[in-house]
Amino acid sequence: MPRELLPSELENFPSLDWSDIVPRLTPAVRCSLEKTLETQNGATLSLDESFALADSEGDDLLGLLTASNLLRAELAGNLVTYVVNRNINFTNICFVGCKFCAFSRGPRESDTYFLTPDQVAKKAVEAWQLGATEVCIQGGLPHGLPPFYYRDILRAVKNVTPRMHIHAFSPMEIVYGVELTGMPVGDYLSMLRDNGLNTLPGTAAEVLDDEVRAVLSRNKLSTAQWVEVIRTAHRCGIRSTSTMMYGHTETPAHWVRQMLLLREIQQETGGFTEFVPLGFVHQNTLLFHQGLARSGPTLAEHLKVHALSRLLLAGSINNTFKCRG
Repeated sequence: MPRELLPSELENFPSLDWSDIVPRLTPAVRCSLEKTLETQNGATLSLDESFALADSEGDDLLGLLTASNLLRAELAGNLVTYVVNRNINFTNICFVGCKFCAFSRGPRESDTYFLTPDQVAKKAVEAWQLGATEVCIQGGLPHGLPPFYYRDILRAVKNVTPRMHIHAFSPMEIVYGVELTGMPVGDYLSMLRDNGLNTLPGTAAEVLDDEVRAVLSRNKLSTAQWVEVIRTAHRCGIRSTSTMMYGHTETPAHWVRQMLLLREIQQETGGFTEFVPLGFVHQNTLLFHQGLARSGPTLAEHLKVHALSRLLLAGSINNTFKCRG
């Protein structure tokens, strides 16, 4: 049995020397990590090797963390950059009913709000005046949304802040917009692009496994729909982020499969700008209070997901695929 790591060991792993940790690794994990470091390409790992890394514990986990940190430094260096951004949630009214969400409200609750396109534009102006160069615009899905509401938001924001980068509308919102307008998804995305949409948030992904998604939210778009929207957006010249929510009902095998799916899409389109791991926040969610999920990720899981993504996504399309976090 691998020994259980102390929190202090996890927190101090960057100080570990790779040559010191190598003799403590199991042969299979050592082989996998050395192979990835030598090639700088996550595609060199088999599915079984990837599963083994995702299940690593004890010294093998420290080895995974140390190797991924070395690879990160080699591929991306130590310079950290950031974008000054303002999040604008235009409404908290939503009919989807995701069990992991503590944000949404029913239409008759007392603390609901709904912003007009002009009100969204006003917030964009405020952001620009404070130095922001990007706005991230998303919201709940209310019944009776005007069919071209998302387009009208883009027009309003671009009209008052023409140089603002607009990062807006999850694949779930795109599917809703397609339903409202009756347009094909490619035509709908092209219309949004032509009206100012620059990039798409790769949110609404959670875990891209339909059995898990049925527990998280039965009314949400399917894995196939998420993939279709993302692939179509990339073909339309709209790049996107990608995300994964972890620490609830999923297993490490789900992490691996999702990362490999994202890698496959990236190899095909080159349209992802980054991978964003999102730890499940359990407080005030039905998912946790109904006993369907654990209370968020452990420290080891946080570190493992970030490390695993650095290894499995390495080498995707000239290393343009970055891990945020």
